[in-house]
Formats: sequence, structure tokens, C-alpha cells
Amino acid sequence: MSEEPIIALQDLHRSFTVRQKIGRVRRQTRVVHAVDGITASIMAGEAVGYIGANGAGKSTTIKMLTGILVPTSGRVRTCGYEPVPQRRLLAREIGVVFGQRSQLWWDLPLRDSFRILAAIHRMSALDAATRTEELVDRLGLAHLLDVPVRQLSLGERMRGEVAAALVHRPRLLVLDEPTIGLDMISKERLRHFLLAERAEFSTTLLLTTHDMGDIERLCERVLVVDHGHLVFDGTLSSLAARVALQRVLVVDLPEPGPDIYVPAATHIGSELDGQRQRLAFSPQQTTAARVLAEVSAVAEVIDLTLEEPAIEDIVRTLYGVP
Repeated sequence: MSEEPIIALQDLHRSFTVRQKIGRVRRQTRVVHAVDGITASIMAGEAVGYIGANGAGKSTTIKMLTGILVPTSGRVRTCGYEPVPQRRLLAREIGVVFGQRSQLWWDLPLRDSFRILAAIHRMSALDAATRTEELVDRLGLAHLLDVPVRQLSLGERMRGEVAAALVHRPRLLVLDEPTIGLDMISKERLRHFLLAERAEFSTTLLLTTHDMGDIERLCERVLVVDHGHLVFDGTLSSLAARVALQRVLVVDLPEPGPDIYVPAATHIGSELDGQRQRLAFSPQQTTAARVLAEVSAVAEVIDLTLEEPAIEDIVRTLYGVP
């Protein structure tokens, strides 16, 4: 007997009625199809990126599979449950992190939020203490436990949010824009933790993000949605091969200079009289490290950034739109 998917979406639809004002008195009603016939399944232990432009239907899908919204039509099962009628049972199996919403108690110390959540999930005192200590250690939260949540930085709060979502050891972790607004160091620390957590506990991961770095580091499979339709379902490598978008290495030099040309990349522009230069390269053919090494061999680099292809560009390329 085959194993049941941890997430199963069958011809899933969700529509909203929107009223628009026309002139001073007249109002017009129209129906918006936020999710329009999505069928997909995710097996236990998978790490899947769910990506698309703003308004594509990502958050609406997540709200349906977690029991926040009722589908207009179609079927959704999460961890073997019907999300809305069995929401309490489902809550024991999932953890959810919304990048712009908090599940922590704003005025209480971080420690108290963990205690309350453990009590909500009816964990034993010993199990709660052991699991909290484990998460605190791995996410570097020990010095923050007695700090009120409102006093935490964004990066510190997001680490707390992830810990809170994992206190009860859920089978499925849903992350909606978890690294939004984080600096590079905070992002990498969070990504490293999630990789380790999944490796140890086989936690299923569903991630929505506009940061392709998150997708590349955390996910093996990608679902791309556009205007409520699923337009791609496959591996990250097959998406990269199909889209073939380039990364851009931006390097800052100590002083203005001529354009830099290296074998591994294409020079696409200069700013500040050549003090800042942009070089594009294909990740299928070379690496950022190689490009940087070639640039460093001919010029001193004092700072750099790496620009990933935008989600909107990926969707546009999938459709063949210039």
C-alpha cells in the first residue's frame, strides 16, 4: 500500500468576490480566482519551494492547507486530515511561520512564549524542556530567553518564530516568507538550522519565498504558480535548465577604473566611473566563486553582492514573455 502524501491538493479552487467603486455611486462586483484548479502532492520528508509573483495565489493555498480558509471547490488533505473540520488534530502535526505575522506573545519574554505553546500542544514538562533547550541551543537563543519579544531584532524574532513552530516536533513545517527583511548572516544561519532539522527529523518542508537563495539552499523540488495556476512542477535543476536565467555579481573597487572582462562572466554594466561593476554568469556553467577569483586576479575587490534572478523573471521566462 502506497504512503499517503503529507499534502494532497486535488483541483483546488478559491475565489473571492471583490466590489469596486465606479464613479461616486455605482459599484461593480467581480470574482477573483486566487487559486484556480491546482493539483499537486507532496510526500513526507520532501522539501518543496512554492513560488510565484505577488498575487499568484501562494498564501491563499497555504491558508487552505492549514485550515484558515475553506476551498471554494476541490479537495485538500494535510497530514491525512481535512484542514478545516479537523483543524485541532491538524495543529498537532504542523508548524507554520508567517514572515510578517507573529505567533509569539509580544510583551512576554521569549521563554514564556515557548512555555505557553508547549502547554497548548499538551507536551509533558520534561519533553517541553528538552525540546526547548535543543531548539534554543541550535538557534542561538539562550541570551534572548528573558528578553520581551517586542525588544528583539527582526533576525532574532524570526529565529524565535521558527523555534516556536517546531516546539511540538511537527511532521510538516510551512514557511511563508521566513527570511523577508533579514540580513545575509541571519538568512544563512536560519537556512543552516532548517537543513539540520530536516536531516535529523525528516521534517517535510513547504517554503514560499521571493528569495531564490532560500529555494536553492533548502529545496529539491519547486512548484511555480501564476495567477492561481500551477505552471511548473519539477526539480530545481530542471527549472534552472528550462529558465536558464543568469546571476549577477556586483563588485565594488577601491577607485574608478576600466570595465572588467573575465572568461567566466559577461560584463553588463558599470557605475560610478567603473568603481562598481556588474558581471552576469550562468550558474549551470560556472560559480560565483570562480567569477570572483577571476575578477580578483585583475582588480582589487573591496565589497561584493550577488543578485539572484527575480521570481517574476522566472515566471515570465516560463511563459516565454520577453
